Amino acid sequence: MEKYFEILLKSYKGYWNYLKHELININHWDNYFYGLIIISLLVWALELLFPWRKNQKAFRKDFWLDTFYMFFNFFLLNLIVLIALSNTVAELFNDFIGLFGLSVGSLQLLDMNVLPKFWGLLLFFIVSDFVQWNTHRLLHRVPMLWDFHKVHHSVKEMGFAAHLRYHWMEPVVYKSLLYIPIAVIGGFNAQDVAIVHFFNITIGHLNHANLGWDYGILKYIFNNPKMHIWHHAKKLPEHVRYGVNFGLTLSIWDYLFKTSHVPENGRDIELGFEGDEHFPQDFLGQELYPLNRKD
Repeated sequence: MEKYFEILLKSYKGYWNYLKHELININHWDNYFYGLIIISLLVWALELLFPWRKNQKAFRKDFWLDTFYMFFNFFLLNLIVLIALSNTVAELFNDFIGLFGLSVGSLQLLDMNVLPKFWGLLLFFIVSDFVQWNTHRLLHRVPMLWDFHKVHHSVKEMGFAAHLRYHWMEPVVYKSLLYIPIAVIGGFNAQDVAIVHFFNITIGHLNHANLGWDYGILKYIFNNPKMHIWHHAKKLPEHVRYGVNFGLTLSIWDYLFKTSHVPENGRDIELGFEGDEHFPQDFLGQELYPLNRKD
């Protein structure tokens, strides 16, 4: 038990030092803090230049709430929960499989370093996106997980920052389910992950932005604003009552597994979920909602 406590302390100290380094040093291209700010400003500028819903204000409903969520979830949440939890879970998993004479290294089926850089990154991107697509479906199908996911679906007007409005438990679920498949593929380094991460953040921001784009023929590969708005639709046909368009970055999984749904131009559809008029409107209320549910 003492070993896991030490891991927690080292994780907090290490991430705090990393966060301070990110804030002070702006001269490296894979700086997550300023990278998020640059991507957000660029996508927001696109919203203002090419608005799909022209009557939507620049500072739309819940703009500042979503902006707070964006920085809280991207940075403070990592400091408070995710880094320490991830490191501790990883050690617990290693100890567990060690009981059977196994190690993470023995589970590794492929080392990315044996592949050319491009193909290694592409494999990492595709595997992680597919796992997250499946995880996203679980968030809609399992009632307990849906209670957490409602925070994201409480968005009533779409904008880039809505991308990172989510309950703190969501990344715990995503990272937990992603750990084992990614452990099978080794050889990643920080810059590899940064390239994929920045690309995913950009696509995610665009998906939630006030933009009427579908990328033409590329819509069958990449998720897009015209497709993703239907994922947030309040009313859906009964046969897709658990949701549609689960893709995070790639849309191809929805087309392959028949969960795609873009019946018409969704520019002005109502967003949310049944009963969202009773859902908390503030950050703390939304974070505590799954614990306070009475039904």
